[in-house]
Amino acid sequence: MQRGTDTTLAASVLARGGLVAFPTETVYGLGADATRPEAIAKVFAVKGRPAAHPLIVHVAPGAALDEYARDVPASARALASAFWPGPLTIILKRGKRIAAEATGGSETVGLRVPSHPMAIELLVKVGVPIAAPSANRFGRVSPTTADHVAADLGDDIEYLLDGGACSVGVESTIVDLSDASAPALLRPGGVSRAELERVLAQPLGARTSTPAPGTLPSHYAPRARVIAVAPDQLASAARAAGARVAILAPHSVIAGAKLPPDLARIALPDAPDAEARALYAALRELDARGVDTIIAALPADTSGVAEAIADRLRRAAGPREDGT
Repeated sequence: MQRGTDTTLAASVLARGGLVAFPTETVYGLGADATRPEAIAKVFAVKGRPAAHPLIVHVAPGAALDEYARDVPASARALASAFWPGPLTIILKRGKRIAAEATGGSETVGLRVPSHPMAIELLVKVGVPIAAPSANRFGRVSPTTADHVAADLGDDIEYLLDGGACSVGVESTIVDLSDASAPALLRPGGVSRAELERVLAQPLGARTSTPAPGTLPSHYAPRARVIAVAPDQLASAARAAGARVAILAPHSVIAGAKLPPDLARIALPDAPDAEARALYAALRELDARGVDTIIAALPADTSGVAEAIADRLRRAAGPREDGT
């Protein structure tokens, strides 16, 4: 694996069907040409991702939605105008230019325009949409630095674009507009529910029938078992969890909890935006410390990006195939 900041070299790797890990404002993505089935197949193989689990397709700023999607509603154009480039994925009916393999065979596709300058430069230079899930093994903690990617994927990728730490730190919001009459929030993220509803001028519903990335019951999980609890339950949950336990919570929550002084812990920032940026690195650090169980405090207020934090912690604590 080569590592650097050369977007021209990264674009050449993508153009010949190779894999490139690249930074976005949310997390690092594992990218392939979204028009080439053989390149997309490499993404699924490297991640160990089920073939039916769709990928988000990244497009360059200014790209016409109609080039990649069919029957684009006015609501999608309004959201794109308001939040692109940025951490919003819009689910629409798939256009012919996007390979069906990128969507797990679904008739819908998730599109977004990332705001990270290196991602934009890469998209402009390669001249094709890039299918890119997070650059880690399937179901595990997403990477927010190039070091995370290198540790997870190593030589399974050809080039790693190092763009520093991600500024949002949790994955994009996913809104389903494939049925324009009933817009639905499939995954909370860096664009809040309130912001979306303000532009749409209607409330967002829920829908489970549309395939979407990162919506399985267990996802974003470290090796350690995660138990997500209300802030006032940290101490009791820690006492019941056994040995090699660590606490993960904002500074103010830890300060107000009656925790044993020798209990391992990571104090996250109190501000939700900063907490989101620090969350995945903290989960990775606790894995590196070798803890068996992480007791994580859910946000008391789930407005804004805190809704995404709560979602990620609940999925990290979800039941796993190995029963842990």
